Amino acid sequence: MKSAKLGKLWDSLHSSFWFVPTVMLVLALGLSFITIGIDQRKETNNIEQLGWAYSLGPSGSRAILSAIAGSMMSVATTAFSITIVALQLASSQFGPRLLRNFMRDTGNQFVLGTFIATFGYCLMVLRTVNGVEENEFVPHLAVTVGIGLAIASIGVLIYFIHHSAASIQVDRVIKKVGDDLDKTIDRLFPEQIGRSASPQTEAESLDNIPADFDRLSRGITAKKSGYIQAIDDDELMQIATEHNLLLRVEQRPGRFVVKGSQLMCVFPAEKSDRKLAAKIADTVVLGIGRTEQQDLEFSLDQLVEIAARALSPGINDPFTAIRCIDQLNAALCHLAQREIPSPYRYDDRARLRVIVADPLEFADAIDTAFNQIRQYGQSSVAITMRLLEAIATIAPFTHRELDRTALQRHADAVERGSHAGVKEEIDLQDVQERYLIAVKTIEQSSSLN
Repeated sequence: MKSAKLGKLWDSLHSSFWFVPTVMLVLALGLSFITIGIDQRKETNNIEQLGWAYSLGPSGSRAILSAIAGSMMSVATTAFSITIVALQLASSQFGPRLLRNFMRDTGNQFVLGTFIATFGYCLMVLRTVNGVEENEFVPHLAVTVGIGLAIASIGVLIYFIHHSAASIQVDRVIKKVGDDLDKTIDRLFPEQIGRSASPQTEAESLDNIPADFDRLSRGITAKKSGYIQAIDDDELMQIATEHNLLLRVEQRPGRFVVKGSQLMCVFPAEKSDRKLAAKIADTVVLGIGRTEQQDLEFSLDQLVEIAARALSPGINDPFTAIRCIDQLNAALCHLAQREIPSPYRYDDRARLRVIVADPLEFADAIDTAFNQIRQYGQSSVAITMRLLEAIATIAPFTHRELDRTALQRHADAVERGSHAGVKEEIDLQDVQERYLIAVKTIEQSSSLN
């Protein structure tokens, strides 16, 4: 299976409440067969001599296992209810797009899996307890393990109570989203599809594109509507190399496409039959929503959404928005130091194979991170000053003139917006002071590079 589809499958499993509990339940059922098998081979006759081991008869075994199984289902139901309440709170406070982050919380999945696995284990052991006198059988080892699982479940319950309360704290949520954003940057930049064009050959890449590319190319259209979640880059390069094609990718991950809209162009058209066109289209993974698998802007939008909600008149929480700006600041500093892949991708023989028509640039990330916060926080002095401070912090990390131009553009926009949103003169002076610092830092960064 293609790597992009494997990534989507893993993301779907990791974002579900059923996968980890199901795996744990299967492991618990396997453990029950192992312990029961050991008991049936009479290899645990001496277990009754151990003070900490279970050594009662059939009736006591049934009572203990029934009590454990019943309590585990009750606790699992309560834990699931608490989780649903946390999801509702997160949706209303932080935004519905952050629900995936809470559903991907391995801690919650492990807690639910522990309770369900303990229930399944006890149920399987309970069926083997035989109280008939001539054929009496009590799996002492299996019951002892069941008691151990029940004690472990108590510890897991204590952890769950703390984890549920801590997971909805705004600082922890913002930090978690920021960590995911850093991981996305590490994964995507630099992203190599074949061999990227060097700065010396960037201008020459345009000469390698056939003059009649648009006229003699064939469009590859989307089979259904949805968001582009990922593009299998390796598969795309392999297809282009094997069939001696030049492909131009028209859309990037995160974009919404409708059925029949153009995803790619293939040159020359006569080499692309229906079967090959379907194979190329399959390299694009579509879904009902955006994911961070190859979509950096989605991860940025999550922080922006928290900040935008905090700046709404009904909430009016600039401190939360400032924390979001701080995380965006750190992420953009990280991104500014990364190599932005060339839109022209070559194979091992230095032949142009793939062109990315709409690549993600640093300026796009800056726009995504700052535009809405700047617009919603125009009347907030604290937000305005923190945006300018963030721009001044990011500037020394930039190494491309286009990146510094984007920072200067946003600094100017923030400064102009302050004249419309801020009325107090002393506040305007504070904003102007930070604007001048940001401009000076950008100029110094430009002179050093």
